[in-house]
Amino acid sequence: MTGTPAKLGTRRSTMATSQSRMVADAITERTGQAIELELITSFGDVTKAHLTQLGGTGVFVNALRDELVAGTIDFAVHSLKDLPTAPADGLVLAAVPERDDPRDALCARDGLAFADLPAGARVGTGSPRRVAQLAALRPDLTYLPIRGNAETRLGKVASGELDAVVLAYAGLGRVGRMDDVTDVFEPEQMLPAPGQGALAVECSAERRDGDLAYLATVDHPATRVAVVAERTVLSELEAGCAAPVGAYAEYDAGTGSLRLRAAVVSTDGTASVRGERTADLASTGDLAAATALGRDLARSMIGEGADRIVAEAFAERDTP
Repeated sequence: MTGTPAKLGTRRSTMATSQSRMVADAITERTGQAIELELITSFGDVTKAHLTQLGGTGVFVNALRDELVAGTIDFAVHSLKDLPTAPADGLVLAAVPERDDPRDALCARDGLAFADLPAGARVGTGSPRRVAQLAALRPDLTYLPIRGNAETRLGKVASGELDAVVLAYAGLGRVGRMDDVTDVFEPEQMLPAPGQGALAVECSAERRDGDLAYLATVDHPATRVAVVAERTVLSELEAGCAAPVGAYAEYDAGTGSLRLRAAVVSTDGTASVRGERTADLASTGDLAAATALGRDLARSMIGEGADRIVAEAFAERDTP
């Protein structure tokens, strides 16, 4: 390793430090740059409020962004699904590493699959998106809001407080808890959150092309183009990570096409607007086409009432 160690800002959770270490190791392997992790506590880590009460936007990333602006860290790693779609002044998305599995996973007692859970089974999740799509699949189950890291949530199943929890498959892999997975939801069943399974490497705009240019070595163009399309859907719907919106894009290197699917589902699962679009890209890095694809699909869904479902979900959240 060479040079003065760069400071990588990360949240303190096991999952956050694990994924940040993955990025740090990849950069060091490709460039020789030494990197030290700086542990930072975000508001989302200390509050006991549920995500729906917080509104979601920025609660897990703002503390890291403050440190970037102050210059106390060189760059930060976030779970991309936590990153607000609106740009932050002076900061840029320097890299999007190759995405891990974006699907959602069920961790249930007795090794039960989702279809085998008995009626009335208690399923924990802090995500309105998951609750909405799960309720559309199985309205006979009881969905309960939970907070805490993966270990805390899994502990509620082990203790018998819950019959199952739903978590991101990629996150479970990063904390070494794959043995707890009893079922996996395919995108045809439940669309993941925009950016789920992907990471975001953020730094100051003025340093991206200067002394932090090496961050580009971990960028994965096929992942970036896909998440740009997904996040554009979220942006056009004026929704955040606490909204019942799922979106998933897949880039086909053979054909150069990008397939985007999205769903907006009411919190009780009874109403939904779903859509799909495909676009041919000029290159893997054709972010303009990816943005246009996301905008086109979102506007089509808005014409079918998707924005009203999002508004109703927010109204329910804000009702005491």
